[in-house]
Amino acid sequence: MAEKNPALRTWPVRPVIAGMVVAAMFFVATVLITLNWFSSRSLLIDSAVQTSYYAAHAASEHARRLIEPASATLRTLSFDPLVTASRQPERLARMRLLAAELIANPLVSAIYVGYADGDFLLIRPLENPQIRQQLQAPESASYLVQAVTREPQEPPAGSFYFYDANLDLVTQRHQADYQFDPRERSWYQKAQDRASTVLSDPYVFFSTRQVGISLSLLTPASDAVVGLDIALHDLGQDLADLRITPGTELALVDGKGAVIAYSDMPALTDPAQGTPVLRPVDTLPTQALSTLRHIGQDGVPVSYTSEGRAWLGVILPFDALNRTDMRMLLTVPAAELLGGLQHSRTRMILIAGGLILLCLPLGWWAGSRIGQALEHVTAQAKRMSGFDFSRPPAQPTPLREVAELNHVMNHVSATVEEFLSISQVLGSEPQIEAMLNLVLEKLVRATRCQGGAIYLSQQDQATMTRFAVVGDLNELGPQLHYVDRPKPATLQSGKTGARVQRIEFQLQGRTGEIEGMLVLLYENDQEHASPEFHAFAAKLTGMMTVAIETRQLIESQKQLFDAVIRVLADAIDAKSPYTGGHCERVPELAIMLANRLDAETTGPYADFRLSDEERYAFFLAAWLHDCGKITSAEHIVDKPTKLELIYNRIHEIRMRFEVLWRDADIAHLQALLHGEDAAAATAQRDQRHTQLQQDFAFVAACNIGGESLQDEAIARLQQLGATTWWRHFDDSLGLSTDESARLRQHRGPAPELPVAEPLLADKPEHRIAWGAHKPAVERGDPRNTLGFDMQLPAYRQHRGELHNLSIRRGTLTEEDRFAINEHIVHTLDMLKKLPWPRHLARVPDIAANHHERMDGAGYPRRLLGSAMQTTERIMAVADIFEALTAADRPYKPAKTLSESLRIMALMGKDGHIDTELFLYFLHSRVWQDYAAQYLLPAQIDAVDVAAIAGMLRP
Repeated sequence: MAEKNPALRTWPVRPVIAGMVVAAMFFVATVLITLNWFSSRSLLIDSAVQTSYYAAHAASEHARRLIEPASATLRTLSFDPLVTASRQPERLARMRLLAAELIANPLVSAIYVGYADGDFLLIRPLENPQIRQQLQAPESASYLVQAVTREPQEPPAGSFYFYDANLDLVTQRHQADYQFDPRERSWYQKAQDRASTVLSDPYVFFSTRQVGISLSLLTPASDAVVGLDIALHDLGQDLADLRITPGTELALVDGKGAVIAYSDMPALTDPAQGTPVLRPVDTLPTQALSTLRHIGQDGVPVSYTSEGRAWLGVILPFDALNRTDMRMLLTVPAAELLGGLQHSRTRMILIAGGLILLCLPLGWWAGSRIGQALEHVTAQAKRMSGFDFSRPPAQPTPLREVAELNHVMNHVSATVEEFLSISQVLGSEPQIEAMLNLVLEKLVRATRCQGGAIYLSQQDQATMTRFAVVGDLNELGPQLHYVDRPKPATLQSGKTGARVQRIEFQLQGRTGEIEGMLVLLYENDQEHASPEFHAFAAKLTGMMTVAIETRQLIESQKQLFDAVIRVLADAIDAKSPYTGGHCERVPELAIMLANRLDAETTGPYADFRLSDEERYAFFLAAWLHDCGKITSAEHIVDKPTKLELIYNRIHEIRMRFEVLWRDADIAHLQALLHGEDAAAATAQRDQRHTQLQQDFAFVAACNIGGESLQDEAIARLQQLGATTWWRHFDDSLGLSTDESARLRQHRGPAPELPVAEPLLADKPEHRIAWGAHKPAVERGDPRNTLGFDMQLPAYRQHRGELHNLSIRRGTLTEEDRFAINEHIVHTLDMLKKLPWPRHLARVPDIAANHHERMDGAGYPRRLLGSAMQTTERIMAVADIFEALTAADRPYKPAKTLSESLRIMALMGKDGHIDTELFLYFLHSRVWQDYAAQYLLPAQIDAVDVAAIAGMLRP
């Protein structure tokens, strides 16, 4: 190739020039817009801060206008004869003056005087309807006077005087329960220590339920204290009028964060009572003021975010109420304050964008004048960058460099397409032989070789077998010995007769082991003979090696997983003779039935098809269907007698009979010692012995559980259980921690020995509660996340001797049966916890639903048949048929084919299993194939298929 001229530029000139013009304008516009934004923003914030100072000053002035007239009123009243009057009529005579002061100061809600002797006088206007209703004020009453007088040796006398608008007395009420003592109030006590007006902390007035303050003053002429209450409601209205924007929030708070006044005063109302309250700033409808109080400093503007919105706020001192801890909080939504500025910025951005677009054609025209010769190559490069590796027809060009670049790019496009095809095959073809053939074919084309072959290592690591071949390679055999592998040599191609060269590449895995060999045949030309080609081809083998190793690893892991599942099933079968080979035979029968259904082309199961992934999922579910039995207690699963725990408790009871036997011998000897008739004593002893033998034989027979237990037998057990024997040893010795705890809980202190014990007992300690072991299988249990719907027995275990011996059929109590049924709960729970891939996600349900019934009465989730798929119904049929025909269960005889199928027909009629599936099972004679492999010859009898099918007719 000719050497490039350094003066030439291979960049796409047209977009470069256009981009430079646009970038320059964009930079200038960005700088100008940014400077304008920050400058305008600073001005707006400064203006907002100045406005906030004005708002704080206006609110302070309003507060002073509230307090100063009230203080003047107090000073005037402190010299009024009212403060020195000692009799009630004298004080009531000054009511017109007090009413005039209330009219002159509308925000004053009450004026009152507290006397040194404990007397008290208060006047308030009756403007609040709630107060009027509470006091049951007469309709014409406009003022209320509350008075308390104290006489020596007399209890305080409280009175309410109601006056109309003309201050004429309407009515007077004596209030015996009104014994208010002003001397105990803070406003009275604080006024005693100061000569000037005392201002209280803001609080909610008891009578009017308004937020306000109290002013009090000690009168110079006496020890009386005159005071008045001022409402601060107008201060909140002033804050509302001082809003900078509609969303501005203003509040006046004290040092503890209590809101004294708020720009939205209705928000301070108690919803329950509809009256104002001193609410903490943290409980306001918006948290913006609370956040500002916690992060702000006096006089320093702050930008912050609250509840997802941006705010600008400031905290200002407020000293109008003679308090140093009062602050006014003001915050403004940034979107409202800077809204106009943001609109202006958007408009400037649009203008700048328009100018950039206007200048873009100019840059584009300048670039096209310079770079037209490179447009074709540039377009192809863009297609490649856009993952389009097609090869368009070449465009003639006088530029040699461009022509050569065109040729190289076409070759690269072809190679990339082959590599993409290889990647697609590696990811989509599951069969390793088909995958290797396709990959080798594409690899030969991509490297422009004559042919190739792939050999994979065998178990002995010395012999390699050919798995894929491309081209006519008769010279290479189906096997290759790695230790004696051919050296690079010249071979004769059987297809073309041309001389070809062979090169070999080891397919080495990540562990360093040789997985196989790649052999390529190519023409002996300069291009293929170069070291670069050999290095390139060697690197390509890595992708093939990873695919081979991954396929083999997946297959080996699958085999290992299958083996582990089979080992688990074998362990469950080996764990107990009561399950026999159940976990092995059920999968065989279920898979036989599923395969038969899959082959159907007519009938109700013509559409039933299992993909390879679904078939594997069903295989796993069938082998795992009873994996929960690994948790079942052996002494319950294998319980051959009613009294069985870890050992057979019949021996305990027999020993008690031995004790009674010995007691009979002792009674006989004692009778002889006392001179009783020897023959009579011996006969009585022998009779007792005979009775004991019969009773124990009866108890032992009941323990077997072979026949149904009748009411008479249960009554006899109860009668025998009442027989007593004497225990001389402490039964709390040698117990485990749990046993000792249960004994103490149920019995309390140990009885004094010896103690009479019943022969058969249901003791409280025999009933073991669920406690922390209670499984989450009941509907409504918040821990029940898998939809279980099972009825729990009252106890986890009931070891009572009478309770177990009284089992009417079999050897299992209700608690034992639940413990056995719980294996399916553990099956579902264990399988749901496994990280199944998507195509195996249904394994837990297929495995765990074989005890469900079509009518929804099954367990553990009471699923209806409509909620179960065909694969789950197959498992139920296979599980039941295997259980009925199993010949290796020590607790039951094996049933014949005809007996088993008749029982299943009745189960189908009873809503237990799917009748349609059972009829297919019956007519397809899958059971016959199964019986030939797994049933004893004595079990294989004649089956009347038509008669059994007829049992399902209505």
